[in-house]
Amino acid sequence: MKAAPEAPAKARVAVFKLSSCDGCQLQLLDAEEALLALAERVDIVHFREAGDRSEPGPYDVTLVEGSVSTPEQVEEIREIRGMSRFLVTIGACATAGGIQALRNWQEEGLALHTVYPTPRYVSTLARSTPVSDHVRVDLELPGCPVDRGQLLGALTALLAGTVPRLSTAPVCVECKRRGYPCVLVTKGEPCLGPVTRTGCGALCPAYGRACYGCFGPMPDPNTAELARRFGELGLTGKQVAARFRFIAGWAPEFREAAEATEPQGAGVRP
Repeated sequence: MKAAPEAPAKARVAVFKLSSCDGCQLQLLDAEEALLALAERVDIVHFREAGDRSEPGPYDVTLVEGSVSTPEQVEEIREIRGMSRFLVTIGACATAGGIQALRNWQEEGLALHTVYPTPRYVSTLARSTPVSDHVRVDLELPGCPVDRGQLLGALTALLAGTVPRLSTAPVCVECKRRGYPCVLVTKGEPCLGPVTRTGCGALCPAYGRACYGCFGPMPDPNTAELARRFGELGLTGKQVAARFRFIAGWAPEFREAAEATEPQGAGVRP
């Protein structure tokens, strides 16, 4: 009698957190039925947000939320990279430094002394930086938070041995598809939609609000022209820079746009 064939091993998936608010991990947890279906195909061996299980690598797919903000996290992300076949960064913090990267333009240590009553007990790096500044990243999924459908789609593609395809269109395209009035044109509000990668479903313009750039820059964005338009709307150079330095501000395209419009002598750390 032949022995029954062994069931194929499930892919080992791990989820790690660095400096972040946990919002991108919650997107995965909130997938509910879709997450249960995914769990039948994979073995989630490390996910502190979901439970106490924590197994060492190697991992087939590793998701990392959060920016690198402490010396310990530099070592941690290097260890994670060494244990991971595919390393996927999720959310604006992991892909572009996140909102905590606002301190990157401040005098070094200012945020530390402002937030913590005894800063001498806190060890932090001079800057909040994306994971790709420290290790090789196989796929970046932007967003604040990451889009749930995009995240599940990318996981499914990787498990099937294919390369996930992400949209490179700007938010403006999504607005036109959905029939939303252009905030920049009709209301004269400074909107980052023309230079921001779509992925959120144009959520803010749907409610008449300008895009904040949560999904980071689209490929080859014309930030110079948009900055000029912001100036025509009455924004000062410092205000224009502040628009680009928000949620995904440490992304190179947005960072360069901000530095091009920030007036000299504004006290911004180079």
